[in-house]
Amino acid sequence: MALNPALNRLKRQSSAGARIVSLAPSATSILCEVGARKLLVGVTKWCCDVANVRGLPQVGDCWHMGDVGEITKLRPTLVIGSVPYKQETVAKLLAEPVNFLAMNPRSLLGVESDIRLLSGIAGRNAAGERLIRKMRTEFADVARKAKLRSRGKPPTRVYSEAWPNPRISSPPWVAELIRIVGGEMVVPPGERVSEEQVADGQPDVIVLAWAATGMRAKTSEAYKVAAWKDLSAICNKRVVVIADELLNTPGPPLVEGAHQLLRAIGPR
Repeated sequence: MALNPALNRLKRQSSAGARIVSLAPSATSILCEVGARKLLVGVTKWCCDVANVRGLPQVGDCWHMGDVGEITKLRPTLVIGSVPYKQETVAKLLAEPVNFLAMNPRSLLGVESDIRLLSGIAGRNAAGERLIRKMRTEFADVARKAKLRSRGKPPTRVYSEAWPNPRISSPPWVAELIRIVGGEMVVPPGERVSEEQVADGQPDVIVLAWAATGMRAKTSEAYKVAAWKDLSAICNKRVVVIADELLNTPGPPLVEGAHQLLRAIGPR
């Protein structure tokens, strides 16, 4: 979603003079993957988990922004954020004379659209299409492996969690990845859910990919939930942690996320 009509002008301009501050790890991963790292002049600390951008100035993010001057002093031609964001934080940016783009993909097709958008802004259209083809090929390969491993068995029932308090299920593109690896999400994706909803879904596997925690999600917390004590996932000790950046970054990291999901929820 473009929050500034100057975006179309930016796309028509040469990328040579572009100076991009990325507050979204997804945007950072895409730009680096299509060969446009040199356009980045600022990132968040979270971007370092998904791309080799150490050494670039680190600024706040769409939730926590200290002095917006940290961004403006980098003289960006474009600042990229992502949904969800804190309204007050984005308001600070919109009050400045900067072009701001907020990305909000809801599906793998939406991720592809973002790749096309950002590669177009960077003047790397062909590289963007190559990245899309590469990701599709990888997902198709994972799907083939999952089909071979399933041997005709019904889909594995999965609850994937993006945040524990309040409980929020993983985003819609994660539900798509779960289908790719031969599973099905047992609750609506990307929504606040109750422990009873999860229990009613009878998951065989519980995946924890808590936002902004890396691999620090605690499987022990799932085993303490009274409503889940009789679930197959709990009884068979199939609660797994997948690094948050591999599932919550709607960009190239999703390829490794799909491989991790295949290992986590595939038939035993």
